[in-house]
Amino acid sequence: HVQLVESGGGSVQPGGSLRLSCAASGRTYTNWCMGWFRQAPGKEREGVAAIYTRRGIRTYYSDSVNGGFTISQDSAKTTLYLAMSSLRPEDTGVYYCALCHQIDVDSWYEDYEYGTWGQGTQVTVS
Repeated sequence: HVQLVESGGGSVQPGGSLRLSCAASGRTYTNWCMGWFRQAPGKEREGVAAIYTRRGIRTYYSDSVNGGFTISQDSAKTTLYLAMSSLRPEDTGVYYCALCHQIDVDSWYEDYEYGTWGQGTQVTVS
């Protein structure tokens, strides 16, 4: 059973940068499918980025963050990262990492594809 713990959130001015981390514990060697989601106040949770590292590396990004965010994972699959730059106020929200089994371009942003979630870390851009 894998547990996920996010860190790295905080307050930053527009145009600033943050790097979020998601530490995984447990059976991490199967963590070939992971994603980041965020939830802004009063809004539904939305997919931000995902990575699939089984048989190559595939990454997926929401149109709203493409070019400004980079998802990555360490080789041991124990830590997932989200490097965020050129942050805007609309990037404010609670950011969650999550574990999936298999995703593709049509499903990576659907939260039902993810079975294990972290507790979230707050990002505030103002």
